[in-house]
Parts: sequence; structure tokens; C-alpha cells
Amino acid sequence: MVEELLSAKLELAQRLSDLKARLGNLKRDASQEHSSDSAEQAQERENDEVVDAIGIETRGAIAAVKAALLRIDEGSYGRCVQCGADIAPDRLKVRPEATHCIDCAS
Repeated sequence: MVEELLSAKLELAQRLSDLKARLGNLKRDASQEHSSDSAEQAQERENDEVVDAIGIETRGAIAAVKAALLRIDEGSYGRCVQCGADIAPDRLKVRPEATHCIDCAS
């Protein structure tokens, strides 16, 4: 079990690093100036909306990964937050930030 926790913690730490890098790239893209051409500006504004949506999703993923790392530190990682049952190891391998067992997630 200790080995699985260490593996999960390493994977989550790498995922957190990747997500933070993605968020940094999104912020940099969002801060670029728009073209002076009105047609291009319309397209750029649509792109800004997509970048904003991806940024919101990325911030949510960062929060989920940080929460999973905290659960590891607190000793509650791998237990469903709703029913308290163990989350299947295969589920945690696919989604290490999972908070619910498959029954409660359904």
C-alpha cells in the first residue's frame, strides 16, 4: 500500500506541475494584444473565450490534484468521500485524484 501511495503522490505531483505550466501558457496567450483589424479581433475574442474556459478547467484540475495530495498526507486517500468505501486501485490508477468509489460516482 505504501508503494501505491508513493506512486500516486509522484504522479499527482507531476500532473500538478504540468497543469501549472499549462495555466502559465494560457495566461500568456490571454495577455497578448489583439489585432487592429476588426475581423481578426472578432476571431481573437472567440479564441479568448476558449482560452478562458480552458483556464477555468485547468484551475479546477489543479484544485483536485492539490486536494488528492492533501488526502495522501492526511491518510484518507483512496477512500470515497461519500460512503467511506475504498476506491478501487484500478480507478485510482486511471484517475488518481478520484474522490468517489465507482458506485457513488455513477
